[in-house]
Amino acid sequence: MGHGLVKCRAAPRPPMRLHAISDLHLHHEANRQALEALPRHNDDWLIIAGDVGAGEKTLRYALTVLGKRFAQLLWVPGNHDLWTSPKVEGPRGAQHYARLVEICREHGVLTPEDPYVAWPGGGESYLLAPLFLLYDYSFRPDDVTAERVLEWAAEENVVCADEILLRPDPYPSRQDWCAARCTLSEQRLERALATHSGKTILINHFPLRQEMAQLRRVPRFSPWCGTRRTEDWHQRFRAAAVVYGHLHIRATHARDGVRFEEVSFGYPKDWDPHLGLKPYLRQILPLADSSISFA
Repeated sequence: MGHGLVKCRAAPRPPMRLHAISDLHLHHEANRQALEALPRHNDDWLIIAGDVGAGEKTLRYALTVLGKRFAQLLWVPGNHDLWTSPKVEGPRGAQHYARLVEICREHGVLTPEDPYVAWPGGGESYLLAPLFLLYDYSFRPDDVTAERVLEWAAEENVVCADEILLRPDPYPSRQDWCAARCTLSEQRLERALATHSGKTILINHFPLRQEMAQLRRVPRFSPWCGTRRTEDWHQRFRAAAVVYGHLHIRATHARDGVRFEEVSFGYPKDWDPHLGLKPYLRQILPLADSSISFA
């Protein structure tokens, strides 16, 4: 009786994916445990959209763990990442940010200071654009002046720790730093799109549109959530998707045919400990089917 060889067709390899997560807040033990339990994602890429946690040690830890689980990481800073203690000597503001970028580069991680890269996953052409834009207190009602915005927030006992811990040095204010970052990013995006015919994936810690910064529990926290200067960037810079965090309100919105993805993990109270971190990874590419009605 002969023994024939049966050729088995290899299972198709899953497509390369781009995932996103933000607000890991790794100063919480439960969040660190969830991070450690995250399985490998082989060839996939991961966007880390800010608020890994304060301090260089926390960033190094996160990049070491995630670097073993994904083929490529992209990082943008959140406000917590930029915090520095007024009681501790060391770099602050832009100098501190530059130090975080240096740590990312030591780990092979792409940052807002690196050239934008084309998505290598096949299909349509997308340019991945990590941004660092900050906020300028313009996410406020029209009848509240810039001079009175902090007083307006304090009327509801809302005060952001950034006022003490996020120093803008060498800029005179966070508004000035925000303006400089917006100008720089506009110029870089314009140059990049002059030679790139496809769409972009815009990545920032803070939402790009004021309407996205609707915080039901603390509505007067909105001044620390972005800048009106970026309201039209999703159209102006040909975005297929905009990735952000900061709000701890996971959601997918659609405006002008563009997906807006809030990808926060959040504090332990914001996620289900029985699920771990994996279900909170948001797939950005390939573009997933959605039941959202695009306006």
